[in-house]
Parts: sequence; C-alpha cells; structure tokens
Amino acid sequence: MIPKVFKEVIDLGDGREISIETGKLAKQAHGSVVVQSGKCMLLCTVVSNYKQADVDFLPLTVDYREKFAAAGRYPGGFFKREARPSDGEVLTMRLVDRVLRPLFPKDYHSETQVMIQLMSHDEDVMPDAMAGLAASAAIQLSDFPFECPISEARVGRVNGEFIINPTRAQLAESDIDMMIGASADSVMMVEGEMDEISEEEMTEAIKFAHEAIKVQCAAQVKLAEAFGKKDVREYEPERTDEDLAKKIHDMAYDKVYAVAKAGSSKHERSAAFAEIKEEIKASFSEEEQEDFGGLISKYYSKAEKAAVRDLTLNEGLRLDGRKTTDIRPIWCEVDYLPSTHGSSIFTRGETQALATVTLGTSREANQIDMPSFEGEERFYLHYNFPPFSTGEARPIRGTSRREVGHGNLAQRALKGMVPDDCPYTVRVVSEILESNGSSSMATVCAGTMAMMDAGVQLKKPVSGIAMGLISDADSGKYAVLSDILGDEDHLGDMDFKVTGTADGITACQMDIKVKGLSYEILVNALKQARDGRLHILGKITDTIDTPNEDVKEHAPTMVSRRIPNEFIGALIGPGGKVIQEMQKETETTIVINEDPVTEEGIVEILGVGKKGIDAVMAKIDSLLFKPQVGSIYEVKVIKMLDFGAVVEYTEAPGNEVLLHVSELAWERTENVSDVVNMGDVFDVKYFGVDPRTRKEKVSRKAILPKPEGYVARPPRENNDRGGRDNRGKDNRGRDKKRDDRKPRGDK
Repeated sequence: MIPKVFKEVIDLGDGREISIETGKLAKQAHGSVVVQSGKCMLLCTVVSNYKQADVDFLPLTVDYREKFAAAGRYPGGFFKREARPSDGEVLTMRLVDRVLRPLFPKDYHSETQVMIQLMSHDEDVMPDAMAGLAASAAIQLSDFPFECPISEARVGRVNGEFIINPTRAQLAESDIDMMIGASADSVMMVEGEMDEISEEEMTEAIKFAHEAIKVQCAAQVKLAEAFGKKDVREYEPERTDEDLAKKIHDMAYDKVYAVAKAGSSKHERSAAFAEIKEEIKASFSEEEQEDFGGLISKYYSKAEKAAVRDLTLNEGLRLDGRKTTDIRPIWCEVDYLPSTHGSSIFTRGETQALATVTLGTSREANQIDMPSFEGEERFYLHYNFPPFSTGEARPIRGTSRREVGHGNLAQRALKGMVPDDCPYTVRVVSEILESNGSSSMATVCAGTMAMMDAGVQLKKPVSGIAMGLISDADSGKYAVLSDILGDEDHLGDMDFKVTGTADGITACQMDIKVKGLSYEILVNALKQARDGRLHILGKITDTIDTPNEDVKEHAPTMVSRRIPNEFIGALIGPGGKVIQEMQKETETTIVINEDPVTEEGIVEILGVGKKGIDAVMAKIDSLLFKPQVGSIYEVKVIKMLDFGAVVEYTEAPGNEVLLHVSELAWERTENVSDVVNMGDVFDVKYFGVDPRTRKEKVSRKAILPKPEGYVARPPRENNDRGGRDNRGKDNRGRDKKRDDRKPRGDK
C-alpha cells in the first residue's frame, strides 16, 4: 500500500524552499520527518521511552550524522564505515540540544533520543542550518510533552544585506556567520562568528533570523495538524510537597542569604552552603528523610537559588562580594614554557588557562573530511578541561562534546585576526588548570597572548568575557552580571559569552533561559559586556601589547618560495631522493604544494636557524638558474675528462656544463691538465646551445686576448670522409647501391 504523505513548504523568499514531509519513512519511530532543500535531505527520527528513568535529569541524546553515501563518497581511512562523529557533527548536536532541552518538562526523565541523518547532500545547502527544524518537526508529530515548536536558522550578511541559510559560497563573502535558535515567541540560543561588528548590528541579525524562524514554526504546526496531532502522553510526575518546600525555604533562606552576602571564596562558600544543608537534613528524623527522599535536597537548592538571586536584584551584590559590573582580579604572563614556540598564562579570579602555540608547515594543517565539506584549517585551537581544574576526580574518556564546543568557540573568536599571509600552520592548545566561570573566554585571552609571544602577527588582540542575567518578570527588575562565576551560570536567566577586539565583536555564544527577553535588555547586556571586554583587553596589552617581531630562537622560521611548475620534479628528484637528502643535510622541513590557479610550485621551508634555510634557498636558486647568452660567469672545475673539464657555476652550485678542450685556450691544447686543474676557479663566456652539438657551450678562451700571430685553423673539409651530401657513395663519387639486386618476388 502506498503510504499517505503529508508535506509543508517554507518559502525562504529568494526562490529557495524548505519542505517538511512525513508519512513515508521510519514510521515505527514516535515521530519522523524528511526535511529537504534543493538536493539536501535530512531524515530525523525521535523516540522516547514510556517508562521514567531513575534519574533526576532528562536523559536526552541528540545525534547528528552525515552519511558519506549522501555525497557519493566513501569514508576515508582503512575501515570503509562511518565511525565516531567528527567535530563538525558534534558541534551540530550541541546546537540542537541546547534549544530542545529546556522545552521538556523539568520532571520528565524518560530516555529520549533524537537522530538526524544527512541522506542526500547538495553543495549549495549547508545541512546543519536545518537540523533544529528537523528535530522540532519530528517532536511535533510525537506525543512527547514538549512546550512549543522551535527552529534554527543561519544568518549571513553580504554587501550589507542579511541572508537566511546562505550557501557556503555566500558565507565566504559574509561578515557574519550566526546560528539562531528560537521559538515563535522567544530567542533561545545564539552562536556564531563576526567580522568586528557592533552590538546593534548583532541584535539586528538576531531579529532578522527570528522572523524567518517564526515562519518555520508555523509550518510545523500546520504539518502536525494535517497529520493528526497526538495527545500528549501521560507520565508519572515527580513527587511534590508544597508544605515541605515552604518549611525548607523558611529554614534556609536567611542563612543562605547571609553566606552569599559575605563574599567568600568558592571553597569557603561551598562548605558553608553544605553545612546549612546538613543542618536542615538533620532536623528531620531518619523516617522523614527516608520518606521525603530527594525532596529535601531539591527544595534546599530552590531556596539557595532564590536567596542568591534576590541578593543580586535587591542589593546589587554577588556571591564573591563583587558588584554586577566588577571583573575579578587578572594576572597574565607570557613566555612561561621554555621549549614551546609560544606560551602564556591567563588567570582571572579562580579560572586559569595555560596556552601553547606550535608553528608548522601546511603539512600540519587540520584536514576536514565530511560529506558536506572537505577542506583544511591552517589555524586551529584545541581545548582541554581536566577534572582537577574543578577539584574533582573522574575518569577521562576521550574528548568530550563540551571540550569540542568550547574549543570551537575560542577558535572562531581568534581566527579572523590571524593574517591571511601568515606562512605557518598555527596550533593553539589551551589547558584549563582552574575553573570557576568561563574557561572558554580565558582560553581566548590566553590564546591571544600565546600567539603574540610566538611571533604570529595578529591583526589585533582579542579578549572575551562571560556574562549573566538575573531578572524578575513580576517586579521588572533585572541585573546583568559581568564575568560570571560557575555558580552564577546555572542560577541565571541568560549566560552569554562575547569576544572581540577594541573595534567590534568577533564571536558569541548565548543561551537564553527566560521567555520573551526584550531586545532592549539584550543590547544593554551586550554593551556592558563590551565594557568588561575592553577592561580585560587592557590587562592583556599591559602584558604584551604587540606581537614579537620574530619567532623564538628555538622555534622554526618559515620561508616560502614560488617556482615554475616545470622545476617541481627536479626539486623533488626521482623517488623524492633530492628533497629527502636536502632535508637531511640542512635539518629543515620542505613542503611543496601546487597553486591551483597559477600552477606554480609553492615551496615551504621550515627550519631552526638561518644556515639550513639559506642552503635550501641556494639550492632552489641553483635549480632556477638560467645563464644568459653573451654573459660571463665564474665557474669551478669539478671533474677532469680527456676531452674537456666539467665546470660548475659558482653562483648556482649543482648547475654543470662541459668546457670543451678546444675552448680552454687559443693555443692548441693536448692535455686538459696543461691549462686547468681540479678546483680551479675562472671566468667563462656563455654562448647558449651549440646548433651543431645541441649542447650548451661555454668558452674560456673567448674572454682571453688572442696571442700575437695567432692564425685560426681552417674549417674542416668534407672531401675524404663523406658527409650528409655523399651518403650512399664511395670516395670516388660512385654510387655503392647495387643495381643488380632484384626484388624477392622475382626469384
């Protein structure tokens, strides 16, 4: 039986469309859709167990995968099967998760899985921009308890005009690359990179994307209604006890408020809060503690959150004693590690990042191999967050999604300031040694200083700051918090990170937890972030204000040279023999790439010390050496032969030419050694290619004065040996061909 298909089409306004279809594929999933734009097709399925898991959080898994078959390609590597997700896939998972998770009820704890797959690829469509739409549309067709439809959209700006879901080609020309996640009523997530734009421009981009998202949300509602909206499933809610909640609030609030107002350190504050919690628990009998289960801890946490928020809204004070606009104390240092190419320490309060820089050739570029994109990165940043940074002991099982996301944010913040003509591949690694609030922004600051310490000629230094928001809808009060603590991250209504130079924003990441946040508050928050960012930037430039002019003595120097395409093979040599020997002798690394436009060879020479690099450059100069007809060159004898001497141009070692015995001197020369010997250095004149021998001709005698009475030898006559005109004749002019021979067929 042919299945009934339901479909909605979204007009993007410029001739492009996005369609959402259901009813044909994956019908055993609790919800499934195919989202298509051009030839790009995403399949999204959602499933949630009907039994609540025994946990106190939502066990939601968002999985996004790009199938190589979608682009007509094979997976790279030995095993021809898709394996662990790439960083690009992980980043898309995080974008979708951050918008979906807050819209499930807080007491919904069923195992839930959202799977999004790229099934067909289109070069002109970036699939990650449709992943949020696909996830939400599939959930709308399910019976999950989910607040409202959402969607995500990418916004770019080319020549001053905003574009929704730009192509990769358009994005290359854009000065904005932002992903916005929102419902019809509220913006919930923003992440992206910009080319030093203002706070107002960023807000306008968010507004533009939100208008497009409203249309996408409406299309999901229409599709669900046409398909048949399912009744929301019933699930066992968490146990509640309002009397218990009020009792614990009354017991804890004033004590927590007093500790919060004391402005103590993280460990002192945590110990004091833990003591209050234990006192409250001890006030209940063992039977009551067993009966109430986790409610005591839950209601204590609510009371603690309320007290800390009220302290900030009522008195403008924060957990560590700062006012809302205060930045924690900062100290910085560069050139801390003696063996790295560049290093720095950035410490802000109880957050510390140690950054290192390594310089390399194009061979060390980060290769990106995804079905939707193939390329390389000549600048990349890796972020590590070990458990000791928060005083914890836990197993380390590979790179976490959080580490991938934070590293990507810092990379996007900095990459626009790495000049296009930087000859190096630059790798920055950030090791978080302490963490209590925004280690990703500490990474941006440490990365800036480490690159300047390494001699990377950054266009401008970049700093970053993490901000928070606490608001009360009833009273209309709100407080924007500069440089938030870890504790302030989860108790606030918005946390956002902004990076930039003195002239504008380069990257941002926002998670907005309050509904209907006004754009006025958003602009005010961004402007306060700018003040904090510039304060931090001042601390950075006090430590190192400009990039070092040169790399460190132990760091490699990079020199690039272009050579004509026809010389690439000679420089490499048979089986790579020439280039391998050259690298070994000069202790350098040599990489040769071909310019796809000019087809020239681009030679990268990386070496510590000038001597080795100069030797390679001399070899290239020698390879490219072309003597000019009529010019005089200095040569050195490197080989003696019976009929001449092999000489080498002293300005181009390795370039050899035969100096014939007849060109040594005006006088007749019987033995080559009568005139020159091994190692002799003298001048010769270059005559180009001899038309008779078809070999290059040089002469020593041509630049010597003729001896007195010298008589040139007469030209040789061809009267006794035969020549081209008497081939087939004997010396008497008779034809040697026998005319009495008959064809074989006549025998």
